[in-house]
Formats: sequence, C-alpha cells, structure tokens
Amino acid sequence: MSYQAEIPYGCYWSTPFARWQGAYANLNSLELAAEVARKELEKRAISPAAIDHGVLGFSVPQKHSFYGLPWVAGMAGLGGIGGQTVMQACATGVRALLAGAQEIESGLSQVTLTLTCDRTSNGPHLYYPNPRGPGGTGSHEDWVMDNFSCDPLGRHAMVRTAENVAAKNGITTQQQHEVVLRREAQYKEALGGFHKRFMSTATKLEGDEGIRFSTAEGLAQLEPVLEGGTVTYGGQTHPADGNAAILLAAPQRARELSRDPKLRIRLLGFGQARAELAQMPEAPIPAAKRALEQAGLAIGDMHAVKTHNPFAVNDVLFSRQTGASLEKMNNYGCSLVWGHPQGPTGTRSVIELIEELALRGGGYGLFTGCAAGDTAMAVVLKVGE
Repeated sequence: MSYQAEIPYGCYWSTPFARWQGAYANLNSLELAAEVARKELEKRAISPAAIDHGVLGFSVPQKHSFYGLPWVAGMAGLGGIGGQTVMQACATGVRALLAGAQEIESGLSQVTLTLTCDRTSNGPHLYYPNPRGPGGTGSHEDWVMDNFSCDPLGRHAMVRTAENVAAKNGITTQQQHEVVLRREAQYKEALGGFHKRFMSTATKLEGDEGIRFSTAEGLAQLEPVLEGGTVTYGGQTHPADGNAAILLAAPQRARELSRDPKLRIRLLGFGQARAELAQMPEAPIPAAKRALEQAGLAIGDMHAVKTHNPFAVNDVLFSRQTGASLEKMNNYGCSLVWGHPQGPTGTRSVIELIEELALRGGGYGLFTGCAAGDTAMAVVLKVGE
C-alpha cells in the first residue's frame, strides 16, 4: 500500500550524537530538541504557520516533560499546534513516524512534525512514595541504568537477550567482531560529506562525539561481558544523547515544502512485532516482513537496508534469516557505531536511508530495529521522481 503522507525531501535533520556524559550530558533533551527544531525550520524557511500537528517521541523523562509535545512545540516557535507524545524505547522513531502518517491519513493534518529526542546521560533517579511501606518508605529506580540491566518480566539484562539469540543460532564472537569492523568501515565512508546532507549545525558539535574505532587485534583481546558468553563490549553499541526530526505532509504540501520537488519520498509499509521473552534481536525480522508485506515487496526488492543494531548479533541473524547482504546493509553508518540515544535512533536511521537512496538515484528502502520488551518496528519507503 501507499500512505498519503510523504516526507518532503530535505525536511529532516539530526544533531550529531554524543557519547553519554559528553557534550549534551547536562542539557534537557526536550529543550535542546526544541532549540534545534526552531533553527532548522528557520534555515529551511518553513513558517510555523505551515505546521498544524506534532508528534514527540522520547523515552527518558526530563524536567517538565509532563507537558510533552505542547511544551516542546511552544519552545520551537510552534505554539499553535498540539499533538501526542509517544514512547517505545528504540522503536520510538518509527512509532512517531507512523503516528504522524496516521494523522495525515485521517485528514486531521496537512503537515506534521515528528520530533524525537533523548538523553541517556544523567538519567533521572525516581522515588515512588509508599506511605504504607516499612517506616513509610517507598521504592526507587535509576531510570536508565536500572532498566538497562533488568527487564522486569524476566529479570535479565538486555545483553542477555543477545547471548540467548547467539547461543540459539550459533553466532560466534568472531562473526560479531567481523560485523563491527565492517560497520565501522561503512561509517568512515560517511565522514567524506554524507553527514552534511542532513546533520544539524545548531549545536556546538560538528560531528558525532566519542566514536571509537576498533582493530581486529584489539577486538580479539576482549572478553565476553557475561561469563561463558560471546558478546563483548566491542560487539555492542554505547549509550548516547541527541535528537532528530522528520516532517510529514500531504502530497501537494510535500511538493511545496521539498528542497527538491523532483524527489518524492513515499511511505509504503509499516510493521511491528514482538519476539519471545529475552529474544530481543529476533524481533526486527518479523517486523520487517510485515512492513514488506504491507508494501507488497520482498527483501530482494530493497536497494538499501538499515537496521538498529545494539548488538552485532542482530545483523548476523537478520542476514541469515532474510537473505539481506550482511556486507551491503547499513551503508554510511548505524547505531552499532554512532550510538544508542533510544528515542531518535530510528529517526536518524530513516534519514540516512533516505539520503542513501537519493545518492543512488532513488529506490526502495527498509529500516527495522528492536526495542526493549523484545519488540521491534519497521518501515518501507520509496525515494524517486
């Protein structure tokens, strides 16, 4: 199928991502996202009056985040719009994109801004009062650290899900490290100017902060994180901070807003899925298949494939079970290399997917990625005249 909503070419952006405890560590992620959005809309000469709806996606609470999209929109100079706030961990980007597309599909919006942001650095410490507790004490959690290390359904850390999938499918440490080296090489290709096609200059960072490149020798010296396992710190991503946004519009408005009206970006299919408990890296596969089915296409029709890969295990499994080329997927970068800021992770991947297709002259693209709770979301799009 084809959704009415289109993405006007060039009407999207991503800040550089900063490794946690870096440049954005002490900035409210919603305030930063609003400031960047205001500057990026001004740079594109897009009037606030042109936007009639918004979707905000984030997964780590910040001060005043109770007010969600209306607060962020007001700070961005879009005080006339309302809209929802969504949260689905690292699937938030695609979830927000689908929510925006549905708003246009229903006729309730002509132009929707989908804005995603997060700061894993300095995550909040939450206290839950319980007057009936011993001595009147309550319970507490560190929002980021505690939830990284413990899925409340299975009491396991996220890295355990990667180990479970690696053991089930015979994925070795060496195979994971080979993927790491390939993904880092692909990211290096983006440093020649690819990032300038979409990366915001509205912050003090000129590029991603804290990227560390590996060597085969260095990776070989790493021990698995879990005793008896296969996943090393080199074979997984790192927490990060940042924000990214995509504008959606009805077809005529998309052509009017596009920075190149000859390039049409159409949304063809969405998919969501949930794997069995503690099998998170499996979830992107059925999500991708459902998005492809809705689009009426097959993996072999895709000219570019991007994944959210918090673990190298994800890509090995995806390639094995779908036939997608392990070497060719994730050109120009992926979250395994540039980090894991959760909410904007998928948004940046979709933006990179669009620009890769634009560079090759158009074609079909797929993005799929997992999220906490063994879930995943995927989207299929087409870039062309």
